[in-house]
Amino acid sequence: MHATRLLRAVPSAIGQSGLKMPPPALLPPIPLYRRILRSHRKHLNAQMRLLGDEYVKAEFRAHKSTENPVHIVGFLSEWQRYAQMVEGEDWRGEKMDKTKVDKMSDEQIAQMYELMQAIRERELAENDPEYKPHTPPTE
Repeated sequence: MHATRLLRAVPSAIGQSGLKMPPPALLPPIPLYRRILRSHRKHLNAQMRLLGDEYVKAEFRAHKSTENPVHIVGFLSEWQRYAQMVEGEDWRGEKMDKTKVDKMSDEQIAQMYELMQAIRERELAENDPEYKPHTPPTE
């Protein structure tokens, strides 16, 4: 993802149903990345922050060389929306939008499942004194 090739959101003028609120301008990748990490530091507990930071770092690393402007705008838009949700703290307990899940690739669904499993493992470890974490057998 090259900061020099970033497409910025352009406010729409008058829509068919009257005046529209202009969409927020997209932050460039590095400021957005820093904003997300700051939001984690301010709004998440230590374990959620650790998990979230690892995930954000891996995702930004994985998309660093993306050249397709549509993918870049989509990536930045979703992460900016995520940062706003974390900062607003109204995301807890919220379910994912079914249309977004339907658009996910098999790899993305697998990542979401792994993330869900990691969250459940941590919650069980914190709340159940008799819980023993599942470890795969070593060969």
